[in-house]
Amino acid sequence: MSLVRLQSTSEERSVLGECQGDRPWLGPIAREICIGPTGKPHRNKLLIRHASNAYFPVVERAISIPDHDERLRKAVDAVWDDFLSVAESVADIKRERKKQRVHAALEGLTDLEVWAECERRQGAGAEIQRGLKEVEHDTFLSVPDELGDDKPEGDFYARRLPLGAKRKGAIASVERVVLAHRLREVLTEIGFTRFESPALPVDSEVDLGVRLAALALETRWLPAIENRGEGIFLALDAEKVKDWTTRPAVKQRALEFQNAVQSTSKHPTSLERIEQIYMPYIMLHSFSHLLLTAIALECGYAAASIRERIYVRDGAYGLLLYTGTPDAEGTLGGLVLVGRRIARHLDAALELGRLCSNDPVCAQHKPNQLHEGRIIHGAACHGCILIAEPSCERRNELLDRSLVVPTVDLADAAFFTEGS
Repeated sequence: MSLVRLQSTSEERSVLGECQGDRPWLGPIAREICIGPTGKPHRNKLLIRHASNAYFPVVERAISIPDHDERLRKAVDAVWDDFLSVAESVADIKRERKKQRVHAALEGLTDLEVWAECERRQGAGAEIQRGLKEVEHDTFLSVPDELGDDKPEGDFYARRLPLGAKRKGAIASVERVVLAHRLREVLTEIGFTRFESPALPVDSEVDLGVRLAALALETRWLPAIENRGEGIFLALDAEKVKDWTTRPAVKQRALEFQNAVQSTSKHPTSLERIEQIYMPYIMLHSFSHLLLTAIALECGYAAASIRERIYVRDGAYGLLLYTGTPDAEGTLGGLVLVGRRIARHLDAALELGRLCSNDPVCAQHKPNQLHEGRIIHGAACHGCILIAEPSCERRNELLDRSLVVPTVDLADAAFFTEGS
């Protein structure tokens, strides 16, 4: 058994004493000052060394996407120090173009594009740093007919699937489908936690505030691998999602989830944030699990070989199901093939969620039932939408199929109705 620091804020008494700040995995000189939220050290807690909650690796994932501005940046770099660093307007860019070296470097670029890059470098028009998921989401939403290089060694190649104007069933609530024929995923471990698993670093919008333990005293490098695979991206109709969040049944469910989140989170979360961010996330997350299970029956990959990535922002809601393996097994084309018949698989996914083998017990579970232990689950169990944990980006948390389809206990909170 091992003594580890207690992460909870409770002042429970323990015969093991208070935490001394030892971090044995970093060596004998790695002691830190242990101060809890009350200003006193945490109490020690006895934990089995090989318990499932003794170590939660925190892995950050990123999808390699084409850099649209790479050529622009390289062109400006070539003449920045000698010519463009003192530019003050678009007129200066036009004047500098008369010089042969500048003209050759900026060929094919407009004066406005060059000036926007100059403004960014000078700080006057500096861009707000965007997160990994936000950049990925914007890329999938901006795919025209195709994006990237269709070559065997390419990192990214995607094509937009045309959707008919008259659509019936679940596909009517989808406004964009992108088939990623090739994608490259980079995974790196940045730390770990004990007792509680945090949200992924790229999911700060649904973070529970759990502190990460460092991998080293001075981090100069991180362990990482790269995977190659394929995937399907879906974007839901943003207006339909916003209208859905205003329903009375959804607001009532949001209140129940707020109580559940507050009992596990280290930071207070407002009801407004629960309604605008958490509820669309939980709905998309649950829908992703249902769709993953449905397409795994035909795509040729095992369900545990498919991963999910949920994108939730105000005004944009999407999900990516993809496969990635260190070898060529994840690029066999099965996901792209089922993506061409996505309407049929969407309807099959919703059919899977309407009835669980554990109903009515599963359907009647509410997220604020603290005595059951599954406090951030709604109608969700291993008989319906729980999947292999490596496939889920939230380790099977924040799930509720009653937000996706009508159940035997709650029908009014479902995003997908019989006529959608």
